[in-house]
Amino acid sequence: MHELQTKVSPPHRSLCTDCGVSRTSNPKQCATACQFIQPDYKTFEIKIHGRARSSNKVDELHFGVFNQMHRGVLKKPSAGAQWSGITTRIAEKLLQSQRVQAVLTMQPDPLDMWRPMPVLIDRAEDMHKARGMRMGYAPLLSLLEPALKLGYKRLAVIGIPCQIYALRALEKSLNLETLFVIGTPCSDNTSTENFHQFLNLITPNPGEVTYLEFKANYHVELRFKSGKKKEIPFLQLPLSDLPKDFFPLTCRSCVDYTNSLSDITVGYMGGEGEQWLLSRNEKGDELLALVSDEVKLTAPQSHGKRQSAVLGFKKNVELAAGGLPLRKMPNWLRPIVGWLMPRIGPRGLEFARTRVEMKAIESIIHLRREMPSRVKNMVPSHFWELTKNYGLQPSALEIVRELESQNEALEP
Repeated sequence: MHELQTKVSPPHRSLCTDCGVSRTSNPKQCATACQFIQPDYKTFEIKIHGRARSSNKVDELHFGVFNQMHRGVLKKPSAGAQWSGITTRIAEKLLQSQRVQAVLTMQPDPLDMWRPMPVLIDRAEDMHKARGMRMGYAPLLSLLEPALKLGYKRLAVIGIPCQIYALRALEKSLNLETLFVIGTPCSDNTSTENFHQFLNLITPNPGEVTYLEFKANYHVELRFKSGKKKEIPFLQLPLSDLPKDFFPLTCRSCVDYTNSLSDITVGYMGGEGEQWLLSRNEKGDELLALVSDEVKLTAPQSHGKRQSAVLGFKKNVELAAGGLPLRKMPNWLRPIVGWLMPRIGPRGLEFARTRVEMKAIESIIHLRREMPSRVKNMVPSHFWELTKNYGLQPSALEIVRELESQNEALEP
């Protein structure tokens, strides 16, 4: 197993999540690899999946191209996993079957269990060290060059959307024999230091917390070293006490919440307590087949209506972007609404659609406020389809300039 050893700091950029490209021997690659400069999802979808997302296929505008969509859980959940452990189990099987020589992923920093540390894992028995959630930015792709120097030609990469977009942009130059991409949907990221601040606000014993997860039942689950568990309704989180820059503009303007350029996406949003699986292409189908006898799959369900929740979110984002105080629910009403939301609010796939539409609205509003010149190039056309029912449409200066498919990008 190989860890990130470099101490090189990334160059400052106004929109950067430190995916690791700026730490390579050619940091200028950021200009074409970064999703926050001029992303071209349509070209990459065609290259990777064989086609772009279709408005004629249910849910592709929201979730991206997919062949299969399931709700799943490992029949024997892995100890220490964030959910049941499907992501790390797929990676273990890739190593065991020698389909790949190494997996590029994250494990906890030895000095801070919440800080992600990029690693190359080349033994299946070491994959358990990568289980669980980390919070913060980590230069995952800085280990691509070390991987190549070690002679690895068959790789798997587990990453979040901004890392995977850059990986796909660099993929051809890597000259790999095999690349499997396992993506996780991203929720709003922040620095590890900010995350510790959040922990301090939600529990008097932050040092005892071993697990945190935002769940589709509108609660945050905490687990402690003592074995105790606690669930906090979203509505009772002290989000208004966080500094305005707690979530940077990068994460407030992300246009790929569901990791649409991965071969398979493994997340929570549409899972209703189980994992949500989207196999996007033939490689994704192959990855899912690796664990087919170990995973119980069921059809995702959809409940509730999202429009009122999305409209309420839009209003608060408009207030926040304009520097105005958020509308706060009276304290006496919070427990009532917190009880109702898991029962009558959007759930399952409707919850996932809700979150994607919220992210689309958030991206457009914050970019318009803070970097209006970026809207034209950063906001993909399908986002405007998702937001038009909420009164957000592009101006004449914001009409998306769909990039022409580059012959080089589309070469096999």
